[in-house]
Amino acid sequence: MDNLTFRYSILLVEGLNVTHQYSYLAFFIILMAYIFIIISNLWILIQISAEKGLHQPMYMVYCNLPLKDVIGTTVIVPRLLRDFLADPSERYITYAECVIQAFFVHVNGTTSHTILMIMAFDRYVAICNPLRYSNIMSNNMVVKLSAGAWGAAVVLVGILIGLSVRLSHCRSVIQNHMCDNASLFKLSCENTVINNVYGLTFTVVLLVSSMGSVVLTYLRIAIVCLTGKNKATNKKAIKTCCTHLTLYSIMLVSGIVSIFLHRVSEYSDNRRIASIVFNVVPPGLNPIIYGLQIKEIRQTFFKFLKNKVNIM
Repeated sequence: MDNLTFRYSILLVEGLNVTHQYSYLAFFIILMAYIFIIISNLWILIQISAEKGLHQPMYMVYCNLPLKDVIGTTVIVPRLLRDFLADPSERYITYAECVIQAFFVHVNGTTSHTILMIMAFDRYVAICNPLRYSNIMSNNMVVKLSAGAWGAAVVLVGILIGLSVRLSHCRSVIQNHMCDNASLFKLSCENTVINNVYGLTFTVVLLVSSMGSVVLTYLRIAIVCLTGKNKATNKKAIKTCCTHLTLYSIMLVSGIVSIFLHRVSEYSDNRRIASIVFNVVPPGLNPIIYGLQIKEIRQTFFKFLKNKVNIM
């Protein structure tokens, strides 16, 4: 091995370029968003687990989403908050911690797509084949779909991060606000062609599969609704699909921007903002858009608010 190529056990994270006078404001905003994300998503998970009437395939498939949001934001946000208050020259992270964070960052990003894909399939069966829904979406099918969504992400991301870990590195600065795969292999002075080829192939296949399945599924749902006889129910279904697609679009655009701007160093600040949007906005909106559409959860939520108002 070249003498200039070695491993640093401690890395410096560049972090977000926020001026000192705005760092506390940014800290407060991100902290409030994080608290809301954790409380709302955990509350939905607890409600679905405790309410026997919600032990149905649709809700069990949905449980993957708040679980993913809790894990994803917990891996990213607490450290980001700490770095807001730290001096830019003291934002250190160990190499092992960086690898672990990068792994979970990409698992979070991948499952954001795979989970929405299985949720779209569930809605397709429920609306387009309602008479066969109970037969198709059995408990066994729910387990298979959930295991597939998480298992595929873990395996593919494991290979992605493994290709970067195998490289020796000659730099010690993470040119990002968090650790991810591109930041890891940018530490190396070795040839990273394999990493780039696998990473881009993985990304393209994931995005094409995600967009293709979601668009085709919701297009089919829209056609069924528009040609159906029950106008009230169909209108409600279309409205639901539109809100889902809006949230999916926010996640998709911010994710694509943060991925491809890694190749353009001049837009590093834009990339970091897009990454924050991807990791904070959808997890904050998911409980509102998805969770409150569940009648039982919505009723429990408003009952809780009513009790609080009466106490005050």
